[in-house]
Amino acid sequence: MTTPGNRDHDSTAKAGDCCGHAPTKEDLASAAGQDVAECPVMVGTPVIKSQAEELGLYRDHNGQRYWLCCDSCGPLFDADPQLYATA
Repeated sequence: MTTPGNRDHDSTAKAGDCCGHAPTKEDLASAAGQDVAECPVMVGTPVIKSQAEELGLYRDHNGQRYWLCCDSCGPLFDADPQLYATA
């Protein structure tokens, strides 16, 4: 189980680089500002919304969409969406 203060579910990943799936600097630079979000599970990890949606890396909770940085974040979000939705 993970807690908000201990969200690194892959100890080999760099901080803010969940499982190595963070977008490249080039992708972030070319993405429109409104197309970039932060993963609610791996706080500090940017997510390009359009890429996340193509891969199914998002969750809807209480009328709000949350974009995830990798497939490992999905089950964590699903287990306690309220925890991550308020992060």
